[in-house]
Amino acid sequence: MQLKIMPKKKRLPAGRVALILFLCQMISALEVPLDLVQPPTITQQSPKDYIIDPRENIVIQCEAKGKPPPSFSWTRNGTHFDIDKDPLVTMKPGSGTLTINIMSEGKAETYEGVYQCTARNERGAAISNNIVVRPSRSPLWTKEKLEPITLRNGQSLVLPCRPPLGLPPPIIFWMDNSFQRLPQSERVSQGLNGDLYFSNVLPEDTREDYICYARFNHTQTIQQKQPISVKVISVDELNDTIAANLSDTEFYSAKPNRERPPTFLTPEGNTSNKEELRGNVLSLECIAEGLPTPVIYWIKEDGMLPTNRTFYRNFKKTLQIIQVSEADSGNYQCIAKNALGAIHHTISVTVKAAPYWILAPQNLVLSPGEDGSLICRANGNPKPRISWLSNGVPIEIAPDDPSRKIDGDTIIFSNVQERSSAVYQCNASNEYGYLLANAFVNVLAEPPRILTSANTLYQVIANRPALLDCAFFGSPLPTIEWFKGAKGSALRDDIYVLHENGTLEIPVAQKDSTGTYTCVARNKLGMAKNEVHLEIKDPTRIIKQPEYAVVQRGSTVSFECKVKHDHTLTLTITWLKDNGELPSDGRFTVDKDHLEVADVRDSDGGAYTCVANTTLDMVSASAVLSVVAPTPTPAPIYDVPNPPFDLELTDQLDKSVQLSWTPGDDNNSPIIKFIIEYEDAMHEAGLWHHQTEVSGMQTTAQLKLSPYVNYSFRVMAVNSLGRSLPSEPSEQYLTKAAEPDTNPTAVEGLGSEPDNLVITWKPLNGFESNGPGLQYKVSWRQKDGDDEWASVVVANVSKYIVSGTPTFVPYLIKVQALNDVGFAPEPAVVMGHSGEDLPMVAPGNVRVNVVNSTLAEVHWDPVPLKSIRGHLQGYRIYYWKAQEGSLKRNRRHIEKKILTFQGSKTHGMLPGLEPFSHYALNVRVVNGKGEGPASPDRVFNTPEGVPSAPSSLKIINPTLDSLTLEWDPPSRPNGILTEYTLKYQPINSTHELGPLVDLKIPANKTRWTLKNLNFSTRYKFYFYAQTAAGSGSQITEEAVTTVDEGKLAGILPPDVGAGKAMASRQVDIATQGWFIGLMCAVALLILILLIVCFIRRNKGGKYPVKEKEDAHADPEIQPMKEDDGTFGEYSDAEDHKPLKKGSRTPSDRTVKKEDSDDSLVDYGEGVNGQFNEDGSFIGQYSGKKEKEPAEGNESSEAPSPVNAMNSFV
Repeated sequence: MQLKIMPKKKRLPAGRVALILFLCQMISALEVPLDLVQPPTITQQSPKDYIIDPRENIVIQCEAKGKPPPSFSWTRNGTHFDIDKDPLVTMKPGSGTLTINIMSEGKAETYEGVYQCTARNERGAAISNNIVVRPSRSPLWTKEKLEPITLRNGQSLVLPCRPPLGLPPPIIFWMDNSFQRLPQSERVSQGLNGDLYFSNVLPEDTREDYICYARFNHTQTIQQKQPISVKVISVDELNDTIAANLSDTEFYSAKPNRERPPTFLTPEGNTSNKEELRGNVLSLECIAEGLPTPVIYWIKEDGMLPTNRTFYRNFKKTLQIIQVSEADSGNYQCIAKNALGAIHHTISVTVKAAPYWILAPQNLVLSPGEDGSLICRANGNPKPRISWLSNGVPIEIAPDDPSRKIDGDTIIFSNVQERSSAVYQCNASNEYGYLLANAFVNVLAEPPRILTSANTLYQVIANRPALLDCAFFGSPLPTIEWFKGAKGSALRDDIYVLHENGTLEIPVAQKDSTGTYTCVARNKLGMAKNEVHLEIKDPTRIIKQPEYAVVQRGSTVSFECKVKHDHTLTLTITWLKDNGELPSDGRFTVDKDHLEVADVRDSDGGAYTCVANTTLDMVSASAVLSVVAPTPTPAPIYDVPNPPFDLELTDQLDKSVQLSWTPGDDNNSPIIKFIIEYEDAMHEAGLWHHQTEVSGMQTTAQLKLSPYVNYSFRVMAVNSLGRSLPSEPSEQYLTKAAEPDTNPTAVEGLGSEPDNLVITWKPLNGFESNGPGLQYKVSWRQKDGDDEWASVVVANVSKYIVSGTPTFVPYLIKVQALNDVGFAPEPAVVMGHSGEDLPMVAPGNVRVNVVNSTLAEVHWDPVPLKSIRGHLQGYRIYYWKAQEGSLKRNRRHIEKKILTFQGSKTHGMLPGLEPFSHYALNVRVVNGKGEGPASPDRVFNTPEGVPSAPSSLKIINPTLDSLTLEWDPPSRPNGILTEYTLKYQPINSTHELGPLVDLKIPANKTRWTLKNLNFSTRYKFYFYAQTAAGSGSQITEEAVTTVDEGKLAGILPPDVGAGKAMASRQVDIATQGWFIGLMCAVALLILILLIVCFIRRNKGGKYPVKEKEDAHADPEIQPMKEDDGTFGEYSDAEDHKPLKKGSRTPSDRTVKKEDSDDSLVDYGEGVNGQFNEDGSFIGQYSGKKEKEPAEGNESSEAPSPVNAMNSFV
C-alpha cells in the first residue's frame, strides 16, 4: 500500500496535527474480527488497587473476548482460587467476573487479598493485573478531653485535627455546630495535614465550636472531632490585668499587641525534602505566623515555575504543580514576608517514576511462514526491569517454540506456523509499581475483507479535509488502493494521502472531489472492494452581520443576520446574549434572520451573537448593544422588587417545614407572588429547583419535603416588571432517609445477541433515591414458561445482560429500586424479547408470472413463524439479468437488484425489466437480525418488445437519380429484428411534400440504394426497425440528388459553346449576371407575397393551422395499446400520420414570429416538447435538426422505479 509521507519541513496546522494523531490511534486500534479464531484478549478488569464498600457485595471484574470463547480461572494470593468450594462466590456466565455475596453473610475482611484472572482458549491464555482487594474503612476519632485554649490578641495558634487513618484517606474540613464552614483567609487557613493555622488571632476568633470533620467518600460517612474552645483576650481585658499588677509607668510602656517578623509554623527548620511520583500532583506548603499577617511567595532556585501547570492554593500558602515530571526536580523556596522582615524555607524536590510505557506490545497477526516481532519498552525512575511470560507462565519455563527468539525487550518470530499462536505478557516493574500488557500472536491465513459499511455517504464542507474510511483485515496484511469513478486509475496524486489504516484523506476537498470512491484490498489469498460516496457542500457564510447599536431606554432595537448556506443542508439560526440564552421575556422576538428587542432596559445591554448552524459547520457574528438614558426627565422609579431577607425555618418535621421571610421593597409595583426554590447540597450542590409559589400577600409557606435531602431555600419576589434577585439562602435542613417512592422508568428488554436479553432502564437520580445505598433489583422470567422469577441486585448501572437465553423468546421483566432503608413499591411488569437470530428457512414455492416485457409478478409461500426467529420485517427479492447457461458461472460479476416487501406480503411486482431477456431471482425472509437463506433460483424470460431507433442513419454517394443509405442497427433491439421500414417523400421548391413511398428492407441489411429518383430534388426519409412485437422508434434524415449538368449547360448564355460544358462546372454561379438577375426577381416576388399576406392578416384571414401541423408530423407512428394496468407511455393517436403536404422551415432552421400567430409553429421538422395526460402542450418548439423522431411508437420499456423507491407494492 502506498503511504503518503508529509514533508518534514512543511508546517501542519493544528487541526491537521490532531487529525493525524486521530488516525494513528485508529491504526493502533485495529482488531481481528470476532468471527475469526483468535487468542483471548482482556477487555475489562477491576483496578489494581480495588477499595470496596464493605456494605455491598464484592464484584471483581474480568471480561475477555476470543474465539473459541475463553474459559476463566482465578488465583488468590498466588494460589488457585476454587470458587466452587465457596458458596458465597459466583462467576457470571460467559464471563470471568466474580460476585462475592457478603450482604447475606460473611465479612469483607475475609476476602481481602491479591486476585488475578486468567482467560484461556485453545490459542493461548491472557492474564489480568494483580487486583488488590481491600475494604474501605472509616474509623471513629479516639475519645480525648480537649482543654479550652486561652491566648492574647495577636498570638499565633494551631488547632490540631489528627484525623483517624481511613481507607482511602478522608477529606478534612472545619465547621461549627451549625454545619457552616469556618471562614478562611490569609490569616486563618487549613493545612494539608488538616490542622487549622492562625498566623495571629483576633477577638472575633473566640468561639467554642471549632470542629474538625473527616468525610470518607467511599462509604459516604462523616466523622467529627470533639469541639475545641478558643478564647482570645482583647486589648481592654488585657489592659485591666496589666493595670492591676503594674505601676503607671510600666502600664503605659507595655505592648500587648507587639508586632513581629514572620516565622514558619510548617514546615520546620530552614530546609526539607519532598519526594513525588511522575504524573502526580506535587503539593508544597508553607504557613507562617507573624504580625502583621505575612504574605507567601514561591520561586524555583534553578529555573522558572512551569507556566501552564502551576497553581496556587490556600491563599498562596500551597504551591501545586500538576502532571509532575523528572524535569520538575530541584529546589523550591517559599518566602514569608511582612513589614518587619522576611524568612525563607527551601524544599528539595525529587521526582521518581513508576514504570510507564514508551512502546507497549501490540497484538500481532501473521500468516504461516511470515516473520514478526513484539516490542516492550518502558521507562521509570529507577529503570524498570522487563520480563516476559507466555500464556501466563514465565517464558523461561514455558514450552519451547522454535520460531521464537528473545532479545531483551523484544521477541523475534520467524517462519511462524499455526502452533506459534499464543498470548505473551510483558511485565515492567520497579519499586514504585508495575505495568502488565497482554499481546497475542495469532497465525491466520485469511483473504482480505473490508469492515467499513458499503455505500457509506460522507458529507464534507468545501476546503476542509475529507476522510474516507476503509477499515480492513486480512492475513497476510493486504495492500490498499483507492480509485475514483467507475474506470479511474489508482489515486496517487499529491492531493491525496493514503494512511496505513486504509483511510483516504483529501486534505482540501473541492467541489470536483464529489463522486464515488472505491477501496480495493488485496493479498495473495484474494481481493475485496468497497464503494463509498463523497459529497462536498458549500460553507455556511454570514453575508450581513448584526451591527453595533446605541439606543435609548424604552425604545426598540433590531439586529439582522443574513446567512447563505448549502441548500441541501438544514440551517438553524440561534441568538445568544453574552454567550448565554436570550432572556425568557416576551420583549425578545426572533423572526428568521432578525432579532428585535422591544422596550429596551439597561439590563439588555451586552453582546448579541447570531449563531448559524448546519449539520456540518457553524459560523457566528456578534454586535454590542449599548443602552443610554432617554431624557433626564424625573419620573417615579419602577423596577423589580428587592430580594426578600431574614429567611427562617420553623416547625421542622420529617417531611415538612415552615419557611418565613421578610419582603423587600416593591419599588412602586405591588408584589404579585413569591417563588420559593430549594437546593440539595448533598446530591446537586449549586443547582436550584422550583419548590412552590405563594401569593404576594403571604410571608410564610408550609413546604413538603422528600427524605434524605439536605435542603436550603431561597425566595424571589415577582411584580409586573419581573422577578427580583434571589434572597440569601436559608439555613440547611437534612431530612431523614426512607425507602424509595418510585421505581425506574423506561424499562425495556431487547436482545443484542441471539442468546441474551439486555434489560435497560432510566435510573433514579440522587433526589429520588430517598436514602443511601441506592440499588436496583432486576427480575425476569419467560412469559410462556412456569419458571420462577430470576433476579439480581445491581448498583450504579442502568443495564443488565442476561446470558444464555433461548433465541427470540418473550420475557416478563421488572426493575425495583431499593436502598439501605428498604424497597420501593412493587414495580410494573413489562414484556421484552431475547435476541433475534437469522431466519432458518427460505420461502418456498416461488412462482413467476411474466405480465409483459418489462413487468413480472412473483408469488411465494410464507415461511413458518417459528423459523423466523425474530420480528418479521418482510421479504426481499434478489433478481438479476443473466445469460442462459452461465447463471452460476458468472454470478460473482452480476449486478443484482433488490426489492423489499414489508410485512407478511406473499407476492410482489418486479418493474423495469428489459424485454427479451433472461432473468433469475430468489426470495429471502428478513427479520431484525438480517436475511435468511435464499430460495432456489427461479429463472424466467421476458417477451420481445419494440426496438429502439436505429443507432445512426447516413446518406452517401448522391447521384442524379440515386441515393445510398447506411445505418447501424438499434442499440436495444429488444427482440429479434424482422425487417426495416423506410419511408420517404420528395420536397419541391415551394417546400411542399410529395407522395410518401413505403419500402420494406430485410433485417440483415445495413445499406440500401434508392434508384430512379428525380435529379436535384430534396427527399425526406423516415426509418425504423421492427420485431414481432411491433415497430420501433424512427430516425429521420434529408438528402438531395445532384444537379443535371446537361440542362445546366442548356441555360447558359449563347456565347458559351457546348464544348465548354465540362469547364462550366468550375464557374462560380453566384458571380454570373444571369443568376444575380434571377435572384433579384425571386426576392421581388417574395416581397409582394409578404405584402399580400400582411393585408389578408389585418383583415382577419386565417391559415389552416391543422393542415400545417399534420404536414409536419412524423409518418405512421403506431399507437400504443390502451392502459391495461402495466407500465406504459402516453401518445396522441391523432398525430400518428405521415406528412402529406405543407411547407418546410427556411434553410437557417428558424421560425420567424411574423410568419404565423395562429398556430404554435407553422414551419419545422420536429417538436421538442412534452404533453400532459390530457394532451395539453407543456414544452416548446425547437428548430434543431431532427436526430430522433418527434413522435412515434417509442419502446414499451417502462422506466425503472427501483432507484426511486425502496420497494414496489
